[in-house]
Amino acid sequence: MEGIFGKHAEVYLVGRPTYPKEWFSMLAALTPNHSLAWDVGTGNGQAAFSLGEHYEQVIGTDMSESQLKLALQHPRVRYVHTPMTMSDDDLVELIGGENSVDLVTAAEAVHWFDLPKFYSVVKRVLRKPGGVIAVWGYNDSVTDPELDDVLKRFREACKPFWDPKMDYLWEGYRTLPFPFESVGLGSEGRPAPLEMPKETSFEGVVRMLRSYSGVNAAKDQGVDLLSQEVIEELQRVWGGPNLVRKVTTKAFMLAGKV
Repeated sequence: MEGIFGKHAEVYLVGRPTYPKEWFSMLAALTPNHSLAWDVGTGNGQAAFSLGEHYEQVIGTDMSESQLKLALQHPRVRYVHTPMTMSDDDLVELIGGENSVDLVTAAEAVHWFDLPKFYSVVKRVLRKPGGVIAVWGYNDSVTDPELDDVLKRFREACKPFWDPKMDYLWEGYRTLPFPFESVGLGSEGRPAPLEMPKETSFEGVVRMLRSYSGVNAAKDQGVDLLSQEVIEELQRVWGGPNLVRKVTTKAFMLAGKV
C-alpha cells in the first residue's frame, strides 16, 4: 500500500470523506471492554482518531510511512509502521499479545490486505469473549441523476487502472471473505448499508477524485483521467465552482466476533 498511497498521502488526507462520529459510538457499544483498539491500514488516522474518544489506547498501523507522517494526532493514539516483512508473531506482540484487543477496525482498507494472514492475526489478538472486528468501505455517492451519471462514467474510466483487489470494494464487500460470527452489523455476503452525508464544495469533489488509486495509477502511466475537459464537465453539472452541495457517500460495514 506504500506504493499505491504513499506518494499521494497529502492528496488522500484532504480528499477523503469523513466517517460519522455515530459509527464509533455504535462500535464501542458492541465491546464490553474499552482498553485497546487496533486500527489496521490506518492511513491518515481518521478512524484511529475517532476511536481515541472511546478506547483508553488505540494503535494505528500502516505499511505506508508517508501516510503515518500526516496522521491525525490524539493523546490516546499511537501510530506504528508495520512493513510487509514483519512476522505474524512480531505483529501480535506489537499490538499487545494474544487475547488483548477489544476492537479491530479496517476503514476503506481491508480489500488491500492478505486476508488469510490478516484474519489469522485478528483471531489471535481479539479478546475472547467480547472482542469485535469491524471493516467498512465506500464506493459510490448520490447527489442528483446528472452528476451521478458523470461520476459513474468517470469511475468506469478508472477501472482499467485499478488493482484487481478493488473488486471487493466495488462489489460493496458482498464477495469479501469474512469468517466471523455476526454481531448485528452485517455478515459475510450481507454487509450492512451505511451513509456518509456531507456538505461539499466543488473543489472538495475534485480532491476526492484526485485521491483515487486508479487516478494516480493512470497518472504514473502518463494518462490524465482528470483532464481539464473532465473537470469542466464536472463543474458544469455541479452548478459552478462556488456552489456547495450535499453529497451522500454510500458505505457498507461487516462486523463480527470470533
